[in-house]
Amino acid sequence: MSEAAKHPDTVRLQNMGRAFIGSASLFAAIDLELFTFVDQGENTHEKFAQRAGISITNAERLMTMCAASGLLVWTGDRYANAPDVDRFLVKGKSTYAAPWLTFTRPGWDRWKNLTSILRSTEPAVVVPDLSAMTVDAARRYHTATASVGFGSGRRFARTVDLSGRKKLLDIGGGSGAYSIVAVQNTPGLNAVVFDIPPVVVVTAEFIDQHDVTDRVTTLAGDFTADPFPGHIDVAVMASNLPMYNREIIAAVVRKTFHSLVPGGEMHLIGEMLDDDRSGPADAALWGLMEALSNSTGIAHTRSECMGYFEAAGFIDVAAHDFISNVLVRVVGHKPR
Repeated sequence: MSEAAKHPDTVRLQNMGRAFIGSASLFAAIDLELFTFVDQGENTHEKFAQRAGISITNAERLMTMCAASGLLVWTGDRYANAPDVDRFLVKGKSTYAAPWLTFTRPGWDRWKNLTSILRSTEPAVVVPDLSAMTVDAARRYHTATASVGFGSGRRFARTVDLSGRKKLLDIGGGSGAYSIVAVQNTPGLNAVVFDIPPVVVVTAEFIDQHDVTDRVTTLAGDFTADPFPGHIDVAVMASNLPMYNREIIAAVVRKTFHSLVPGGEMHLIGEMLDDDRSGPADAALWGLMEALSNSTGIAHTRSECMGYFEAAGFIDVAAHDFISNVLVRVVGHKPR
């Protein structure tokens, strides 16, 4: 046994207790466009301070914190962006993902009250209440998620062979990223994005932007309650898994099974726990986040998700890493 194991210290616990400071630093750097300015050559305390309109002392404080967090690299007399920061946090680049990275920021004030939220005896909402969502709210949400959604859509198109498939059902498809990229990469494939009424208005805007209006359509509805269209030979449900409890996900998988033609396939992509429930942290985080909205949503394990497929009648059910430590893809086929 190592000395660290024999004599544990408080460092790990201190880091967790102060983790919110790291989040605040990242958000401030994004707000002040630090990484964009560094990319443009404003890469010293003095230059950044002048560009951002803050004091040199505060510029030094923020840049030092970002360097200690691995967001910036000190090169001897100036700073440079770390590779992932250069790709995702420099304004003007097609890969700019700040809207997604700050997506959880509005919940900041609620997280500090997590203890009282967990103690609440108010009955939980079984299905998320989306009736109040407006088109503007849907547009803000899916503009944020699209910054990473299209990357996931491209990964899906690279890793899943859709050749020969004719009609894809995108369940809760939001921006339509998976459908748009799939039809762009698969001759003969058409797709329908199924989501609630305010969302499909925004979906149609993304479809038009990507010039696939002849191959991707929308259908308004609640995928937990409304029937699916027929003649589907491939279905995908991505990145809304923790919003729902076991019974609802199992029911959606069953409904998808019945809507597929014989030989069709379903892909469930989401944040899933390892079967020993020790992680990944991302799955646990999204599951815990459901407490903030008082839903019955939870983090599901890989084996639970595979079980939903097997109980519905799917065969050749398998789980694959989709994005390591973030997303898992479970796939199953309907017997011919």
